[in-house]
Amino acid sequence: MKKLGEHAIVIGASIGGLLAARVLSEFYTLVTVLERDAFPAADTPRKGVPQGRHTHGLLARGSAVFEEFFPGYNDEVVAQSGGLIGDVANDVIWIGHNVRLANGPSELIGLLASRPVLEGHLRRRLLGLPHVHAMAHCAVRGLATCPARKRVTGVRACVEGQPEETIAADLVVDATGRGSCSAAWLEELGYAPPADEKVEIGIGYMTRTYRRGPADLGGKHGIVVAGSAPHWRNGVMLAQENDSWIVSAGGYFGDDAPDNDHGFLAYLATLPTMEIHDVVARAEPLSDYRRYRHVSSLRRRYERLARFPENYLVFGDAICSFNPVYGQGMTVAAEEALTLHRCLRAGSIDLARRFFGAAAKIVDIPWDIAVGNDLRNPRVNGERPPMRRFINWYIGKLHLAARRDSTLATAFLKVVNLTMPPSSLLSPAMVRRVWQGNRQPARFVPSPAIEEAKRNTASS
Repeated sequence: MKKLGEHAIVIGASIGGLLAARVLSEFYTLVTVLERDAFPAADTPRKGVPQGRHTHGLLARGSAVFEEFFPGYNDEVVAQSGGLIGDVANDVIWIGHNVRLANGPSELIGLLASRPVLEGHLRRRLLGLPHVHAMAHCAVRGLATCPARKRVTGVRACVEGQPEETIAADLVVDATGRGSCSAAWLEELGYAPPADEKVEIGIGYMTRTYRRGPADLGGKHGIVVAGSAPHWRNGVMLAQENDSWIVSAGGYFGDDAPDNDHGFLAYLATLPTMEIHDVVARAEPLSDYRRYRHVSSLRRRYERLARFPENYLVFGDAICSFNPVYGQGMTVAAEEALTLHRCLRAGSIDLARRFFGAAAKIVDIPWDIAVGNDLRNPRVNGERPPMRRFINWYIGKLHLAARRDSTLATAFLKVVNLTMPPSSLLSPAMVRRVWQGNRQPARFVPSPAIEEAKRNTASS
């Protein structure tokens, strides 16, 4: 591969930063990853990844891309750390719109392991590459530029306990996540910051890990419950390494799950299935309760900027951070890494414009999925044009039909796993299956809690 420069810097060593560095290693003689946090000796949560103690799973598309960049990665996580590879459509129970989708074999292969394990294996594989190294405890204070401020020439950084220094680079990539300083740094250099799109959701969820028994969930690898009326509460239980379950549950705008056994179980009982509740009620706890909050989904429109400095990019969650309950972040970062690779193969000229334009198209689909589903909740503010209302209505009908139709369920999960576009669900064949499935009488029985809530609503 033709080298485009001597040195590239990636700011941030989370999933997105590690994937970006992997791409850059093919085009630059030296790649340096700067991380203000410490790297743990073992695969344990670190301070710089607050969501790292909560539920994670790698979607099928993300798993495939990780494997493309790091051959053998998935098997390594399984063999060395006890992760699980499984059929997303057949080994996981999916419940949305208060109905359970039919399971069936598919080619959607995902990877289950804790966030520290997923990140730890990725980091070790990356740093095992020649000419890639990382600097921990290194805080980046700003950008270095040419005198005309048209071109980024490096970063101003400070390693803990040492004076600030300038580290020169031919390309700098900001992968610092939602808290990125890029907008402020651009303003300091005389550039306009990107416009923001924000959807306030006030998501909060409580997480705890439990001992996993071989008979739990009938041997399935997990269960995912997407929030729907009347409670709009989400719940997820996924198998993890060391024969454990990780369980998260929560709702919108302060509807938090309690951090005590009685309250947490009562909260789980309001989901449209008792399966998570029943496992938790008899399982041995392996951790304390942990809370996480995500105020809003945030998208920064770098692709719309008229001016942007050369030799600088923004990547991953620093471009867009979604409602985390949809589990899209790692897979979107993986897709952006593929896009960055294609852009760099075409050279470094006009790189920012080309990359941001392509990245925006990647983000469009998961953004519409997450925001569109959140806007089903009447408490979430946002535009609901006729097409969005139609799509939400249609997806509800699709779920009803997919109770017995595993082909339809798998088609939906291909979209969720970002292997197919949402438009695939509107093909004549899919529409016909949805119509036929809704002609049959309903057989799904929601939880007693849902029925009680409906009765209370009707009588009030």
